[in-house]
Amino acid sequence: MVAPAGGSEVGVLVLAGSSGRIERERARILARQGVAAVSIRWFGGPGQSPGICEIPLETFTAAVDFLRLNGAERVGILGTSKGAEAALLTAVHDPRVDVVVAVSPTSWVWCNVGPGRDGVHRPWRSSWTWRGQALPFVPLDDSWTPAQGDGGPVAIRGWYELSERTFADLLPEAEIPVDKARADLLLVAGGDDAMWPSLAFAEQLAQRRRSAGASVRLIARHDAGHRPRFPGESPASASPHFAYGGTPEADALLGAAAWPYVLDALCGGN
Repeated sequence: MVAPAGGSEVGVLVLAGSSGRIERERARILARQGVAAVSIRWFGGPGQSPGICEIPLETFTAAVDFLRLNGAERVGILGTSKGAEAALLTAVHDPRVDVVVAVSPTSWVWCNVGPGRDGVHRPWRSSWTWRGQALPFVPLDDSWTPAQGDGGPVAIRGWYELSERTFADLLPEAEIPVDKARADLLLVAGGDDAMWPSLAFAEQLAQRRRSAGASVRLIARHDAGHRPRFPGESPASASPHFAYGGTPEADALLGAAAWPYVLDALCGGN
């Protein structure tokens, strides 16, 4: 946990996506803004599932417990990609979450990314469980093949878009019901995301909130990709495997545009 010297009444759980890393830099930047921040490894560690497969949402509610015990009167979760999926679902199931900042989010529960505790990748299983029960999910269509390229990083956005069409009958059950969450919601997404269509997903989430008369704000740039960077963060490193879309400049501009709203959301406008 990284906390301001004088402590803070605001605590935030910071979640990375499928990289599995602990977001130390982002936590430190938040602490410099007066927010107590904790980031955890939620898969791939000792005693944990090696992949994002049937991860208990209680992993994250336990972190909410920790923040509360350490004096947080307002609790937020800031998650990116699969971490945003976890953040949204945790807020749906735990009314103690006051605010979610979902960066490059999804509007559906998706299948596993990597193996479960049994080391098995297939058949597809839910990424998440709650109280021991797997959440309904959308599988990926195994007929998808990446566009022929030069053997460099692959854009997998089309895989998710195809799977939405293939498994359209499963979408209603796999919907992330953000309309039922008590938490305030801030969405940050780029239209050039090459991992999955996070801006379209964010717009779906925003519509669900508005239909229920709940608060939501969406900050977007159509030229930004999957990895917006907030002021003070290092540029995202290139991947030999995946294309993320956007450009370093556009991703930084989206992060800079979103940052004041991130701080305002986490701190409740104070």
